[in-house]
Order: sequence, then C-alpha cells, then structure tokens
Amino acid sequence: MNRNEIFQSLTQFRKSFLKIISVIVLIGIGIFPFSQTLLRHLYSTNLRADLVAFSIPESFLSLLKLTIYASVFLSVPVIFHHLWKSFAPLFRLKDLKYSTPILFTAIFLFYFGAFFCYFVTLPFGVQFLLGYQSAHIKPMISVGKYVSFCTFFVFGFGLTFELPLILALLSYAKMVNVAFLTRNRRYAILVIALASAVLTPTPDVFNMGLMGGPLYVLFEIGVILVKVIERRRAVAAGA
Repeated sequence: MNRNEIFQSLTQFRKSFLKIISVIVLIGIGIFPFSQTLLRHLYSTNLRADLVAFSIPESFLSLLKLTIYASVFLSVPVIFHHLWKSFAPLFRLKDLKYSTPILFTAIFLFYFGAFFCYFVTLPFGVQFLLGYQSAHIKPMISVGKYVSFCTFFVFGFGLTFELPLILALLSYAKMVNVAFLTRNRRYAILVIALASAVLTPTPDVFNMGLMGGPLYVLFEIGVILVKVIERRRAVAAGA
C-alpha cells in the first residue's frame, strides 16, 4: 500500500461518513420514543438494584445516550459496508471472490459477540460486582453510568469477536502467517490481557476474565483459519 491508496481510502470513507451519520440520525429519531422501553429492558435483564439520577437532566441525557448507542448498534451493517468498501483496497481485498459472505460474516460476528455479552457475560459481571454490597454498603447506581457501563461492554465484545475474521483477512493479504502467530502466542496473550483491562468498564479480574477468555478462544480459532488458508494456498500453488 502507498500514500496515494491510503489517501483515496480516507477520501472514500469521508464521503461515506456523512451517509453513516445520516443513517444513525434517522434511526435515532425513529427509536427515541421507545428509549424508556429500551432502558427498562436493559434494567430488567441485568440489574437487581435501583437506578438513580444525580442531576436534573441526567434522566433525559441517559435516554438520549441510550438512543444514540442503540442507533449505532442497529447501523452496524451500514457502517461495516462502508468500511469494507473504503479500506478493503488497501489490503488488496477489493476483488476478493467472496467479499459479500465476508461482510455478512463480520456483521454476524459483531452481533453474536454483542448478544453473547448482553445475555451471558454482562449479567454475570453485574451480579458479581453487586455481590460486594452488604448491610452497610448499598449501591446507588447512576442511570447514566449504568447505560455507559452496559453499552461499552456490549460494543467491546461485538468488536473483539471480529478477531478470527481479521486474522483470516490478514492471512489472505499475506500480512500474517501461522508461524508468526504461534511464535508470538505469548505476546498475543499479553495483548489480550491488556485489551480486556481496557475494554472492560471495571478493572477487576473477574470481568477481565469474562472478556479475556472468549478473546483467547477467538484468537486460537483465527490461528486455525489462517492454517486452513495457508493449506489451500499451498494446494492451489501446487496444482
């Protein structure tokens, strides 16, 4: 890749960015009337404590924040489409034979990771942290911080579940190989631990493990996919 290609991709994405923002705004306008329903569902699914507002506008701003997050969440197919369209040429992936299935796979992995977090990991994490309350310590949870806590966790899982696909694409572009990944597995584990510490809203080991464990499994799945790609490449070269 050269500077001209990078500039072209950035220019293409800048044009697409306005379309993405337009979609997010339109979806947000459509779902804002249902923001209270979304908050009730978020509350009933994961929390067993009361939410409080520490300022007069916090309730409204929390609903607005939740609307924006939900709108971005629903806009992921559009976002991924424009990202792929803009930056795939940098990795010589523009003419990839199976580009459409790859795009659908990326969307599926994101939503799979997000829903896995929402229905499996997040309830465990919330209940674990609330387990430290006692007769003398009662949680007073800000509605704004609770919305940020949950959505940050959900989006973090959604994005990390893209790891196998990213490794496969890098292998297809001949930027990584199995030897490199296996040789640097210890560093991958370190990066996973650091990413888990950054992406989880709290620094406790339990929540880091809830993200780090699946992320390491995804890394190993990515290694297997890279191995399959290299074998197919070798077979095609020998044919």
